[in-house]
Amino acid sequence: MSNPTRANAINVVAGLHAPVPEAAAPANIDYYAEDVFNTDAMREYLPKATAEKLLSTINNGAPLDADIAADVAHAMKHWAMERGATHFTHWFLPLTGSTAEKHDSFLEIKNGEPIMSFSGKNLIVSEPDASSFPSGGLRSTFEARGYTAWDPTSPAFIKRHGNGATLCIPTAFCSYTGEALDKKTPLLRSMQALSNSVKRLMKCFNQPEEKVTITLGPEQEYFLIDKNFYLQRPDLVQTGRTVFGAPPPKHQQLEDHYFGSIKMRILNFMTEVEQELWKLGIPAKTRHNEVAPAQFELAPMFEELNLACDHNMLVMEILREVADRNGLVCLLHEKPFAGINGSGKHNNWAIAYGNRNLLDPGSDPHQNAIFLTVLTAIIEAVDLHSDLLRAAVTGAGNDHRLGANEAPPAIISMYLGDQLADVIDQLEKGVATSSRRVGSMRIGVDTLPPLPRDATDRNRTSPFAFTGNKFEFRAPGSSQSCSGPNTVLNTIVAESLDRISDELEKLKPADFHAGLQVLLTKIIREHKRIIFNGNGYTEEWKAEAAKRGLPNAATTMEALRCLTNPENIAMFEKYGVYNRRELESRYEVFLEDYHRRIKIEGEIALEIAESMIRPTVTAEFSRNVSALAAAKAAGVTNGIAGLEKSVAVLGTGLDQLAAGADALREALKGCHEQIIAAMNELRRTVDALEPQVSDGCWPLPKYREMLFIY
Repeated sequence: MSNPTRANAINVVAGLHAPVPEAAAPANIDYYAEDVFNTDAMREYLPKATAEKLLSTINNGAPLDADIAADVAHAMKHWAMERGATHFTHWFLPLTGSTAEKHDSFLEIKNGEPIMSFSGKNLIVSEPDASSFPSGGLRSTFEARGYTAWDPTSPAFIKRHGNGATLCIPTAFCSYTGEALDKKTPLLRSMQALSNSVKRLMKCFNQPEEKVTITLGPEQEYFLIDKNFYLQRPDLVQTGRTVFGAPPPKHQQLEDHYFGSIKMRILNFMTEVEQELWKLGIPAKTRHNEVAPAQFELAPMFEELNLACDHNMLVMEILREVADRNGLVCLLHEKPFAGINGSGKHNNWAIAYGNRNLLDPGSDPHQNAIFLTVLTAIIEAVDLHSDLLRAAVTGAGNDHRLGANEAPPAIISMYLGDQLADVIDQLEKGVATSSRRVGSMRIGVDTLPPLPRDATDRNRTSPFAFTGNKFEFRAPGSSQSCSGPNTVLNTIVAESLDRISDELEKLKPADFHAGLQVLLTKIIREHKRIIFNGNGYTEEWKAEAAKRGLPNAATTMEALRCLTNPENIAMFEKYGVYNRRELESRYEVFLEDYHRRIKIEGEIALEIAESMIRPTVTAEFSRNVSALAAAKAAGVTNGIAGLEKSVAVLGTGLDQLAAGADALREALKGCHEQIIAAMNELRRTVDALEPQVSDGCWPLPKYREMLFIY
């Protein structure tokens, strides 16, 4: 039995020819944000008074004036239609983890005549079916009403397709009873909570009131494989990851892909992605090869948090769409291939007060009281609520990634670097009197300039690392929305800032600095266990973390339990981020999502094993048995031992394959632990059989093909 589909796929890829580079026209960025109803568009299309009211809401957090809705809707429709839009949609982020949209045309019939209309009500509110989205019990099938509400702080944009365009209006999504059914609403609530807490702290330091801006720069990792291979892998099509696949002789061990020269086909794809993103005002900045073969990264510039989260959802969508146009498939699963790096989404988070980055230590961090106070609050927050940060990055995909191949471990800890660790050590002893000087670094070649040395090294094994003027939360998975982790981070930091403000507000002006010193020292002594500057991959760290009492929730099931802890519910309710029902609903939604994904993986693994692998191995076994019988009948002695060995290996494999399939079939009737264990055992059998079967007959594209032929 021969399977030509893999060979055909390879031939198709081999026949692709990248265009010869030609002299390019002068570069320009005139089209940047041309499909965004941004500040410039507002000033052009809106009456001046209306524009100023709307911009006050967007820039200063002023309450939205509902009376301007009609003017905004009319201007937005005019602007969108000039760009080819015939439809509009309320674009929102349900608990599925992806985006949602229902398109309505501008078409209305008035007095028997067609007109294009878009009212203030169309802009402000819509009514999708809330019962058809995950709600964790907040909505029942017979309780369908839900609402999407315009979020003016995230600008409307145009989505284009082959023969038209749609005006997309970012919105929040809530139930008829007012509970949040999305990821945006809690994020906005948490941003408001953190803003209030920062302003309160700054008041303690006698700082004039300024706007608080929380910023995010999410680094998006992804894999690209040729579509011809993808369509022959039912596991990739159904689950986003390979449930079978033997490791190739060469994968990432030569460390030659990271920052390597980008193949022409991939560079063309990346350029097209950036052009699409720039049209939407998404500031894509960096592109490069990642560590694993066929793995890449896209990183934008920092933006305001809510906008950055919306933009990252669009980044993932555009990566998939542009890949499809180029005959590729973008894999955003956290671990599409076993044995090599998975993909994450590094969450670079910072807080600004006016024009001042509160996470910038300056040249003398030990003298920067505000920085040290905010840093200490974050240390306390991460230590007290590491369980919630871990829960915020749970998922079936991320369970495969955390703690393996450069992903951070499931134990949440903080890395501060040598300079800040030294300041914190001094602070713990009672007073910080100096900071290590950074200086410069000479490479030893006269023609090369001295390089400025950063205040911190990078620790790739730390889940929560200080990287100079921001914190990088490295645990979120590549397919996940940024909203969940940042909602948690904002809320827990707000709580710690308020706890510090409670104490500072009791101090008399003359005692303020001494009292602050005592308070920060106390907090550091109580929460320094969360700081770890070493290698988070080692078994020694796991043992040390256990001694320190740090939680180690290795799986989604373990990590999610903290969402129902009374103390955590009380904190979220205090800050108005989630109420009890909303938090309990997330627990139910995430549990159900996890169970469903594991079951889908188990079912597709069983189907592939029985309908693709078993027939192939049986045919190989039959050929070897026939060859052995023919050799013996002919009286041939050479080759008999080899054929007998092949027959024995394949026969044993067939028995194990049948037993493994039966075990998985039975496990699918039970819980996720049984399914995972049975899948893993079946994979060991299938992966061991892969090199025993004639290469031309193996039914699935192999790792060496998917990861290197594109």
